[in-house]
Amino acid sequence: MATPQVLSMVLAGGEGKRLLPLTADRAKPAVPFGGMYRLIDFVLSNLANAGYLKIVVLTQYKSHSLDRHVSRTWRMSTLLGNYVTPVPAQQRLGPRWFSGSADAILQNLNLIEDDCPDHVVVFGADHIYRMDPRQMVDQHVASGAGVTIAAIRQPLSLADQFGVIEAGADGVSVSAFREKPKDATGLADAPDQIYASMGNYVFDTRVLIDIVKQDALDTSSRHDVGGDIIPKLVQAGQAQVYDFADNEVPGSTERDRGYWRDVGTLDAFYEAHMDLISVHPIFNLYNRKWPIYTGHEPLPPAKFVFNEEGRRGYATNSMVSAGAILSGGTADRSILSPDVHLESGASVSDSVLMDGVRVGRGAVVRHAIIDKNVVVPDGVQIGVDLDHDRERFTVTPSGVRVIEKNQVITG
Repeated sequence: MATPQVLSMVLAGGEGKRLLPLTADRAKPAVPFGGMYRLIDFVLSNLANAGYLKIVVLTQYKSHSLDRHVSRTWRMSTLLGNYVTPVPAQQRLGPRWFSGSADAILQNLNLIEDDCPDHVVVFGADHIYRMDPRQMVDQHVASGAGVTIAAIRQPLSLADQFGVIEAGADGVSVSAFREKPKDATGLADAPDQIYASMGNYVFDTRVLIDIVKQDALDTSSRHDVGGDIIPKLVQAGQAQVYDFADNEVPGSTERDRGYWRDVGTLDAFYEAHMDLISVHPIFNLYNRKWPIYTGHEPLPPAKFVFNEEGRRGYATNSMVSAGAILSGGTADRSILSPDVHLESGASVSDSVLMDGVRVGRGAVVRHAIIDKNVVVPDGVQIGVDLDHDRERFTVTPSGVRVIEKNQVITG
């Protein structure tokens, strides 16, 4: 049996409004994560590790840094026709932007027609997880379904936060797809759980082409893959569900197996970082059998200097990236991105510091996300006085302080 030909389309055009101010100057998939990565690196790594090396990344809003990252980092050998390429909104169907994810596919059908794949993998660009998509494609091909939807088991009590997939009596066919229902029923084999859509789909190519063309003629449609395309295919009896719990990723541990995090809010983004730094991480970046790839700046190793009372550079329960210098400053339960500098007496805890952040002498940073190139002046305190911080910064519902890229901080 011939290996099915697969084209991957990564949907990377969303605005990411709930991640403001981190998305004030960049697309959501370009937001830095985990010290040295971008959010888009996770889906691209999953596809690359699976050998799916024909990938188009559909972009739209504030896409410059995303386009640059993909173009510089994700270079493939062209010998076998492999590529990862960003594709901006080309307005091929007239002077208009994408009106939804289904419309983004419609406006780029030429990419599918040029490549002539048997199946099209359509994945989102802003989730943190490891997945071997080959196993999902294998189920899809064997089933003959028009679309296969990846689902992760979630508590029934959280059903109103997800797109919920209701499985048929066989446990595989999809009988309904509902957005954030308040009256969801549990799974047959686990009444306290539901199937939540992961935003990852495998389509039969002909089915995808036909359905997006039909959707384009529907004036009541929002032209969204999850909200409009999938319900239509469910109604037509062409949809099946893929249980993410069945996915086996090489090198995974029992603790991080099946991990998936939607980092669509600032609190979720912060919590996903905290998942990285425990002794036995809930999400393990150190799995060498299924690596997460990214680009690296030519920076020297991290450096910890001074060993004097009151002036000791060290980090505990933290991840410290290349180029960082802890010059008499300390970090605990934090992630320090490349080229971060902590000066003497600086104290950082439970925080995420992005590239180029400087924390001055005696400054304090607690429960914060600090975007690129911010300078925290000497003696300034962040995360100590909630009322004062609300006057200066974005503060999340859980109390995390978020400082915008290049923001000038005063006392």
